[in-house]
Amino acid sequence: MTALSDLEARAAASRPAFGEHAHILCDNLVRIYKTEGVEVVALQGLDLLIEKGELIAIVGASGSGKSTLLNVLSGLDVPTAGLARVAGMDLLSMTARDRLRYRRSVVGFIWQQTARNLLPYLTGRENVLLPMRLAGRRAQRQRADELLELLGVADCAGRRPGELSGGQQQRVAIAVALANGPEVILADEPTGELDSDTSEEVFGALRQANRELGVTAVIVTHDPLVSEQVDRTVGIRDGRTSSETLRRTSEDGDVIAEEYAVLDRVGRLQLPRDFMNALEMERRVRLELERDHIGVWPATPGEENND
Repeated sequence: MTALSDLEARAAASRPAFGEHAHILCDNLVRIYKTEGVEVVALQGLDLLIEKGELIAIVGASGSGKSTLLNVLSGLDVPTAGLARVAGMDLLSMTARDRLRYRRSVVGFIWQQTARNLLPYLTGRENVLLPMRLAGRRAQRQRADELLELLGVADCAGRRPGELSGGQQQRVAIAVALANGPEVILADEPTGELDSDTSEEVFGALRQANRELGVTAVIVTHDPLVSEQVDRTVGIRDGRTSSETLRRTSEDGDVIAEEYAVLDRVGRLQLPRDFMNALEMERRVRLELERDHIGVWPATPGEENND
């Protein structure tokens, strides 16, 4: 007679591994910072899957862990535990040399502050050529000009950053991030210092790069004009993915947005705070398994106070 443990093992073996084909995979990702004897858990077992060629937005309140996640994916920060893999590369096991090569060739990064993206004494074209030289490649003026044209700033090739508007600087910065043909573009609040019209231009450039070049793009943002124009928005709360909003176009051409709570690999679920507040849910909830759903109710006053 086959033991139950054997049946469970066979069932697990027949399923594909979690995130087996994902372009970006985070599995129970943890990042702990230690400063002056105090530990801060910025990521608390975060799970995330992103497919190749996706354009997604990551949103969350300050301190939720979204910038820490971006720093981990960019190779600027090393996770404490869990699994983080980008384009087949394990971010926890890379050597210092591998990490440098990864940052130069596999990912491109765009900062919120325009001044951090470009060297002020170089022209737009020279800024795009610089990453090629740093990676030990022969600088390709034609590729630099093609990227600037793709992003709508061909006329900025011969001008220095101080001669450009904020939006032009950010679009040149996207060209810099794309210079070495990365597989992934990471952008940290790329429209945070721009007005709404300019933000639309910069996001349009990111969308153009995503569509024309097939590069996977991950954008951390507070800007609703950005987060509402992607197919998937991932919400982070308290160091974990808490929700996803999926958008699709109906037959009538209307955009339909549906929000989902995220169930992680160990069964944890973050209920939206406004739901919890509306029903005064604290500490305990009552669950009931129905035929096709799980019911969640606030505890009665007697249950809540029964410690």
